[in-house]
Amino acid sequence: MKNFVEELKWRGMVHDAMPQTEEHLMEAMRSAYVGFDPTADSLHIGNLVPIMLLAHFQRAGHRPVALVGGATGMIGDPSGKSSERNLLDEETLRHNQECVRKQLSQFLDFTSGAENQALMVNNYDWMKEFSFLDFIRDVGKHITVNYMMAKDSVKNRLTGESADGMSFTEFTYQMVQGYDFLHLYKNNDCTLQMGGSDQWGNITTGTELIRRIAGGKGYALTCPLITKSDGSKFGKSEGGNVWLDSNRTSPYKFYQYWLNTSDEDAAKYIKIFTFLDREEIEALIETHKEAPHQRALQKRLAEEVTTTVHDEEALKKAIAASNMLFGKSTSEDLKSLDEATFLDVFEGVPQADIAKTEIEAGLDVIAALAEKTGFLKSNGEARRALKENSISLNKEKVGEDRTIQSSDLINDTFILLQRGRKNYFLIRAV
Repeated sequence: MKNFVEELKWRGMVHDAMPQTEEHLMEAMRSAYVGFDPTADSLHIGNLVPIMLLAHFQRAGHRPVALVGGATGMIGDPSGKSSERNLLDEETLRHNQECVRKQLSQFLDFTSGAENQALMVNNYDWMKEFSFLDFIRDVGKHITVNYMMAKDSVKNRLTGESADGMSFTEFTYQMVQGYDFLHLYKNNDCTLQMGGSDQWGNITTGTELIRRIAGGKGYALTCPLITKSDGSKFGKSEGGNVWLDSNRTSPYKFYQYWLNTSDEDAAKYIKIFTFLDREEIEALIETHKEAPHQRALQKRLAEEVTTTVHDEEALKKAIAASNMLFGKSTSEDLKSLDEATFLDVFEGVPQADIAKTEIEAGLDVIAALAEKTGFLKSNGEARRALKENSISLNKEKVGEDRTIQSSDLINDTFILLQRGRKNYFLIRAV
């Protein structure tokens, strides 16, 4: 057995752990679970910390269990929330579960047949036949209201700014999550639950049920909630969540998110979100300190996380797309981009619509630069810029005699004009 807790500690991934957790894990192969919210068909980078917990757990020789909260997803967890979540039907939850499994399989081994092969479970499978009367008789009587009220997640909702308070449904959440731990303890020999530090109250309710009902001992380990050095929320961009699904967040935007982290955050994130070993990470940090302008930490962080979540091919395309704005690239590079990535790269670039029939008939480049688009103020300015050799069309220098044709269209829709290094304009054929 590798020392799982020791590995997490140097990576800055331990917030709290029950006494003897480390010793318990060094004695034999153990099973631990983390719960995932199935209310969307994709996880986002806010889920990467618990995913990495399970991945390191498996790499240390233990068996990870990914629990999809089909039942708890129908209730809503009060931890860190100011309001109840939307409730989903079973068909949607099952679809989301399969999407989550596919994303987790980038990090966890579900198929090798190894003794510590990962397992995915859905708590809806054991909760759906559990009647309310059975639950309050067999489970509810073991936990007092005083115990439940003492949890921070409950106290914060009852005394917080929200005037709505907390529904009975949400109040019982910790009991249902606690029962999950008891069920997995009994049926899957699962002795450890892990999660974010905001889950400590829910996790310890599970250990209490294991002690009172099964006469056993469960363990708890939580990681810190990740924050950004500037105080803004980790995992959010201007467009909202940064998703693991490439259809929701393109690999280019995903790569850019990590590339744009601050020096302070990159030094922290490279320990948490990559599998690089301590020696390599410490060497990278030293290299970065010597020449911070080269952003070695950010580049390696972005490369590692993009490759793990997507693949090598997606990383290559993301780097090529990044070079469109910040490096040397060719017309062929430009045409290799799919439409979604193309629009991501040139998001915010001014644009104008021109009828596709005009382009098919042949559009004079001077007209395209000036009267048809307003990119340049006049035909005279357009001619001067062309004589200065400062105009590119689809990343290739052009002169006054150039005619734009349908063969120039990228994804059968776009023409990219450029003056100098940083002034871009998009023509959209409509």
